[in-house]
Amino acid sequence: MSAEQKTMTHEKVDVNIGIETSNRGQVADALKQLLSDEHILYIKLRNYHWNVTGIHFQQLHAFFEEQYTDLAEHIDDIAERIRSIGYFAPGSMQDFQRHSRLEETGHFNGDAETMLKNLLADHEAIIQFLRRDQDMVMEECNDAGTQDFLIALMEEHEKMAWMVRSHLA
Repeated sequence: MSAEQKTMTHEKVDVNIGIETSNRGQVADALKQLLSDEHILYIKLRNYHWNVTGIHFQQLHAFFEEQYTDLAEHIDDIAERIRSIGYFAPGSMQDFQRHSRLEETGHFNGDAETMLKNLLADHEAIIQFLRRDQDMVMEECNDAGTQDFLIALMEEHEKMAWMVRSHLA
């Protein structure tokens, strides 16, 4: 475990829910990465919502708002899941940038197609992270609750990706 990972897991609260402390720490680390990814995607969606231009402005402006509104709920749920297994959720942009596997982008000069392609790539990346992490939390950490949580979130991102893909068709 790297020094950065130790820093992520050492701030815990004693919890007796039938999952070993080290396993809860591993789950918390995965959830903290996911929380960071979701925040980066949320910021992108706000950016695109504000800056999209072109003939489909109104439709995409509303579409991006719908997606960031959904993500805001997911973000809260992920932070609460981290707390429920006995760890503190990160809450600063610095933390989110440090732990995210996604990259921030600019406004692409309002280019809707580039925005949509970027969002699709991010949703698909998150789906892949979730697919991998849901296996890990169950197989390595014996945490069925988090596995169920991640599967439901994966299904939400699959639907969001489908919606983005439909705009690109």
